[in-house]
Amino acid sequence: MKRVIIRNSLFIIITLLLAIFLLYQNRNFIILKEVDQTKEEVEQVAKDKKLSLIMVGDGLIHDTVYQDAKTETGYDFKPMLEKIKPIVSSYDLAFYNQESILGGVELGLSNYPAFNSPYEVGDAFLDAGFNLVSLANNHTLDRGEKAILNSINYWKDKDAYVVGSYDSYENRNQVVIKEINGITYGLLSYTCWTNGLHVPSGKNYLLNQYEEEIVKQDIEKIRNQVDLLMVSMHYGTEYTHIPDDQQRQISNYLASLGVDIIIGHHPHVVQPIEFIGDTLVIYSLGNFLSGQQGIERLIGLMVSVDVVKDITTNKIHLENVEAELTYTYSDYQKGRRGNYKVYPFTQLTEDILQDYAMYYNKYMDIVVHGDYRIGKSDYSGNY
Repeated sequence: MKRVIIRNSLFIIITLLLAIFLLYQNRNFIILKEVDQTKEEVEQVAKDKKLSLIMVGDGLIHDTVYQDAKTETGYDFKPMLEKIKPIVSSYDLAFYNQESILGGVELGLSNYPAFNSPYEVGDAFLDAGFNLVSLANNHTLDRGEKAILNSINYWKDKDAYVVGSYDSYENRNQVVIKEINGITYGLLSYTCWTNGLHVPSGKNYLLNQYEEEIVKQDIEKIRNQVDLLMVSMHYGTEYTHIPDDQQRQISNYLASLGVDIIIGHHPHVVQPIEFIGDTLVIYSLGNFLSGQQGIERLIGLMVSVDVVKDITTNKIHLENVEAELTYTYSDYQKGRRGNYKVYPFTQLTEDILQDYAMYYNKYMDIVVHGDYRIGKSDYSGNY
């Protein structure tokens, strides 16, 4: 009888211990699950407050480029960007400067000094993932008002933020604010150059020309309504790697007005990246896709950055500023240049560009000056 009582008591004790153990394990599981859920929620909030941005330079479509893109039914520029598309399309925002006006074939395509390009150029850039487009540059007026209106009509129904050229004062003065991942942003665009051409009387809305007071008014209208403010500037001296006094004066002025990123182009060659206070300044991205000749004009700059919004202060800051070089390849076909293709330097070989490592060091030294906030690519394709 004693043995039975002892055996039953042991069974009860073991059962109780097992139940306590299971309850403890279940409690730990619930706690861990709650911790994991909290961690996921924090990570999601952090993710929702960050956007990625990449910027390249000029789409300057010379006759050799559009002739190379000719097909039986029109033009196809997409193969020229196929090496870049996987990179660009991975970013939330992607900027380029459409240097040659997209006036369409109906006006007759044309080369330097008065460019006109087919609409399919825009199709290719959109397909590659570009969704920030500047139209304000020294070639906007090349083919007159009709080409500008054709260009605006092409872009108006596209999924892109297009700035710098408008069809009315109402549209020019409209404050456009967009949002990605909980971050609001705005883009403005101006040119310092028009190649001596003038907009028709009373139609200054056709092209945003840089004037300090106008720019100040534009920025004041949007600055407090967005987290991120970018300004595209067509400024500087052509074919020089050193920012001129005008670029530095304008950049300091824009920084003083609270601009977060200044996106520069016009020199057709790369220039340095630097910070003025908290303002990121890219003085010149150089050419991206063009028919220009000379190695310095075939090497462009691709700059990426993460825009992070602090969840406690609601202020943004810039992280992971990275510089990469691009190269526009072409060769001779049937007595003229063709087979155009833009490559990131991380995908180059000696067959594509002889001595590319030497060029990498030469031009990256121009762009990056040891600022710890600015990184650069390596040959493995990593950053």
